[in-house]
Amino acid sequence: MVRSVAELRAACDEARRGGARVGFVPTMGALHAGHLALVSEARRRTQLVVSSIFVNPTQFGPGEDFTRYPRDLEGDVRKLETAGADVVFAPAPEEMYPPGDDTRVHVRTLTTMLEGAHRPGHFEGVATVVAKLFAAVGPCTAVFGRKDYQQLLVVKRMASDLLLPVEIVGHPIVRDHDGLALSSRNAYLSTEERARALAIVRGLDAAVRRFAAGERDARALEGVARASIEAAATSIDYVEARGAETLAPIATVESRAALLVACRVGSTRLIDNVVLGDDAPPLG
Repeated sequence: MVRSVAELRAACDEARRGGARVGFVPTMGALHAGHLALVSEARRRTQLVVSSIFVNPTQFGPGEDFTRYPRDLEGDVRKLETAGADVVFAPAPEEMYPPGDDTRVHVRTLTTMLEGAHRPGHFEGVATVVAKLFAAVGPCTAVFGRKDYQQLLVVKRMASDLLLPVEIVGHPIVRDHDGLALSSRNAYLSTEERARALAIVRGLDAAVRRFAAGERDARALEGVARASIEAAATSIDYVEARGAETLAPIATVESRAALLVACRVGSTRLIDNVVLGDDAPPLG
């Protein structure tokens, strides 16, 4: 495990000098099988795999769960090493945000909607810390989970716009045996809440099947998913079909579209999605 940007850069530069491709998986810790699948994908594609563990304060808004976000550094390091990470970067906050820090990365259009509308400033924090991590790691193949679908598009846009020497790979959502998308925040759910949360994947599954049966009206497909989710969620932030590449509003699903959900079950906020036209029904 390395703690400083200088140590991280030295390890990555040495690997590239030897002809290795560097793979990178950024995380906030509290690792589950979904994170480890990203490490395995990076291992498959590259010769030196770096994973970071950093609970990034700038992507949490007022009243969000920064202070209670689950942390288990020693356990997470063991999991990453077992999954195939060669280098684990676990910086202190002041390493990522040195004294006088005054720069933020803002991706405009993609961050005004959906998660961006419900969590003001969130994506600015994400884009900033990811840009810093990319600067520290250098040229690499970075693997992100598709559960945070909007985040994946924001990171791709940021890397492209800033001409960063990074290949961004999106990895399919990893689900538990019952279909619930794996998330560190699932640990907050009580037994009863977890059972209720399955309404999310049931709604998405029903929408995928309706799309496969020929439905193309975006509002109708949203309604199929929402009907399941409304019965179990404490509150719903959105259930929306959007353009798969731009997240632009759509009335009709032509060949493919992202169907994205954010809701609360109890006090826990959960997100999930499917890409209509690409994804099989998540419940098989």
